[in-house]
Amino acid sequence: MAIIDGIKRQLRSVIEWKNPQPDALLVQWTENGDEIKNASKLIVGPGQGCIFVYEGQVKSVIEEECLIDLKTANIPFWTTIKKFMQFFESEHKVGIYFYRKSKILDQKWGTTSPIKYDDPKYKFPVGLKAYGNYSYRIEDPKAFFVHVVGSHNAFYADDFRRVMSARIIDPISDYLAESKYSYAEIDANREEIGRGISIKLSIAFRKLGFDITDFRIEGTDFDEDTIKRINRIADLTAEAQAAQAVGLDYAKVQHLEAMREAARNESGGAGVGMGLGAGIGLGQSMAHSMAENATSAQPAGNDDPMAKLAQLKKMFEAELISESEYAAKKQDILERF
Repeated sequence: MAIIDGIKRQLRSVIEWKNPQPDALLVQWTENGDEIKNASKLIVGPGQGCIFVYEGQVKSVIEEECLIDLKTANIPFWTTIKKFMQFFESEHKVGIYFYRKSKILDQKWGTTSPIKYDDPKYKFPVGLKAYGNYSYRIEDPKAFFVHVVGSHNAFYADDFRRVMSARIIDPISDYLAESKYSYAEIDANREEIGRGISIKLSIAFRKLGFDITDFRIEGTDFDEDTIKRINRIADLTAEAQAAQAVGLDYAKVQHLEAMREAARNESGGAGVGMGLGAGIGLGQSMAHSMAENATSAQPAGNDDPMAKLAQLKKMFEAELISESEYAAKKQDILERF
């Protein structure tokens, strides 16, 4: 059997990448070990390329589909190898790697941790999470082999996905810092942000031999701390708009609310006194606010009771005054009329 095996090793062999796995990006040819046999033929199929490695160095890359008779073909790498190999039995071994040239489509990406940047409008730290998809292909097989594959004999789409996950955060952080988008503008500008990030990613991955295409952002979210800050801003904005709707200054509304809250939280005799004091102060503040608003909203000398009643109702509906305060002030306006 040993003699037969020795004879078989000298017979011609066909070197080709048969039925590659759908997610395989690069696979080492190992059918006959790491020796090239006499009169072997190399077949590079559609959508494939071939890398020749000798003693750890890339010596030649075939990027076009072809059929090569290695016995007679005069390609730079093959000429070099024949100088070292006698009867195709040698301690000098060669590595043949097939790689995928076709584009890998619709790959998913997502940030493994929140992307940190300072909101340019509200001046607070934002933690952004995002996800989407992209496509890519091997653009420079030599750079890909040297900088990414290394000593591995295979490289798959999952391996590339891990490389992408490790390198995607910095380009996104840099772009958001440069573009000056507030958190509220992120979703409305996802397409433009995606294009900007795609340019940065392309520059980074071109050094690794890849071309990144069709990079898209499908959705975004924020971390818990950012959501709390956003909700606080939304609450304050809503309160300010409610105050504006009834013609009050927001700072005065906050003052009235603080007085009312203090009156609710106090107890006992001190609480009664505080409640009375707060009630008096509240009434005075309300009257002062009403007077200021009437002066600013109407021309001098105009004392329209209908306008005052309408304004008073808005204040009640916005819960800026209690039901009893609303009734008392309404009665006062009607009596004056």
